[in-house]
Amino acid sequence: MANVQENIARLFPEATFEEGEWLLVNIPDAKWHSLAKTLKEDPEFGFDYLVAIVGMDWTETLGCMYYLTSTTHNTHVSVKVTTSDRENPMLHSISDLWAVANLYEREVYDYYGIIFINHPDMRRLFLRNDWVGYPLRKDYNDDPNVNPVRLDHEAVDDVTVSYVEDADGNIEKKEVTIFRPEDFVVNIGPQHPATHGVLRFRTAVEGETITKIDLYLGYIHRGIEKLCEGLGYPQTLHFTDRLDYLSAQQNRHCLCLCIEKALGIEVPRRAQVIRVMMDELMRISSHLLFMGTFCMDLGATTMLFYTLRERETILNIFEKTCGARMTFNYNCIGGIMDDIDADFVKDVKHLIEIMPAAIKEYNTIFTGNVIANNRMVGVGHLSKEDAISYGATGPVGRASGWACDVRKTAPYSIYSELDFDEVVLHEGDCMARFVERIEEIKQSLRILEQLVDNIPDGEICAKVPKVIKLPEGHWFQQVEASRGAFGVYIESHGANTPWRVKFNSPCMNLAGVVDHLTRGSKIADLITIGGTLDYVVPDIDR
Repeated sequence: MANVQENIARLFPEATFEEGEWLLVNIPDAKWHSLAKTLKEDPEFGFDYLVAIVGMDWTETLGCMYYLTSTTHNTHVSVKVTTSDRENPMLHSISDLWAVANLYEREVYDYYGIIFINHPDMRRLFLRNDWVGYPLRKDYNDDPNVNPVRLDHEAVDDVTVSYVEDADGNIEKKEVTIFRPEDFVVNIGPQHPATHGVLRFRTAVEGETITKIDLYLGYIHRGIEKLCEGLGYPQTLHFTDRLDYLSAQQNRHCLCLCIEKALGIEVPRRAQVIRVMMDELMRISSHLLFMGTFCMDLGATTMLFYTLRERETILNIFEKTCGARMTFNYNCIGGIMDDIDADFVKDVKHLIEIMPAAIKEYNTIFTGNVIANNRMVGVGHLSKEDAISYGATGPVGRASGWACDVRKTAPYSIYSELDFDEVVLHEGDCMARFVERIEEIKQSLRILEQLVDNIPDGEICAKVPKVIKLPEGHWFQQVEASRGAFGVYIESHGANTPWRVKFNSPCMNLAGVVDHLTRGSKIADLITIGGTLDYVVPDIDR
């Protein structure tokens, strides 16, 4: 970390630094793109993975917090860039350096009105294009009369705008074509079952071949990050179960870890073990549902009934302990809500016992099927470099050769003590993404085997204040959710409510790579590719 700071200071004397879990670099916007290019392309730094962009309103200034990771050196840095112009805020885009910044910057524009210079597509991302104002600004007018419930459909955009900077530093607003009048454009979604949620692809085709996809998000946007700003920290927890509901345990674990880190709370060992077991049960449950629904998308309906059989066993375990089968509300600040059910150990051992034979059945039914292989092998190839650039983490990234498991790269809870392998495949196609999840189920079972007979006695929750106030500061925490790296950013000004909460979802990045993966493919391949990406729309829209 010291070397990173010294090298940045040598190249960019304007930069100032703040120590923390991630080194924070403050840089003027005029130097930001140059610094970003150096951080990414200079092998001395190698920050090739843009983890998150967090839009911020500090009342006097607007700006962004950027989180970067080097996949080569496993080092981290954060960068803060601000503007004092609230009437016409502008920052320089880095979408030419990291593909994932395309959606990240559009999200910031949607919520804060910050225009990114040289970004190719400055449209809103989640809200309607006729929305008035920028809702995450502190001076936003939330009068319902300003943005009444509209019963008409928003106008469809075939053009967008880009704010282009010339060599003299002048900014010119230019119109950019999304679809030409002669393009044949069809809607896939938002009511199509194979989009796995209320998601819309405006798809240009030539015959059966896809030439371009324009992604429309926000159909189930609920304003969760805005709602968090008016709630106490314990009240924010229940939102996480309702993002990626198939990663409910891991998401809530992440938010609790972030708050506990800020408060300096040590979670009892018993609670830590139970949390990890719940996370791995959740991962197996999610992968089983993926396998069943994906095979059904391809016409192999039988497979769904096989995978649901084992998934029901896991949901029964959850129900006995949590009282629910979907939104569990189990983790709490300092530990867990309630102790495990009396049958928990017996039921987990039963699951461990039946899964090897079940996995063998899955492979017999589907993985070796000649039709499945024709539909999946070599289809939707994603290179390691593109996976990193698009921020496609989780099973998708690992199937492309990227070792991106947060449990290994930045271990949290007790994962550093456990013996399990990070499964990394290199084919990068649909079949690799399918096989990746089967192999990950086996590793989750290994973790459960190590813990099921080693759940210690003791407390299940640390003592926490009745009214939780985080000290002034900001914190960022990641966990390995079922679909990839899930992150939580919290900024506190010392009150009992957060100044800013940002949920960094893996699924938005997965949806963002669809256009890249499907160009030149057939419409039928879109269903295959989208299925193996396995995004969950509430996690995108938030």
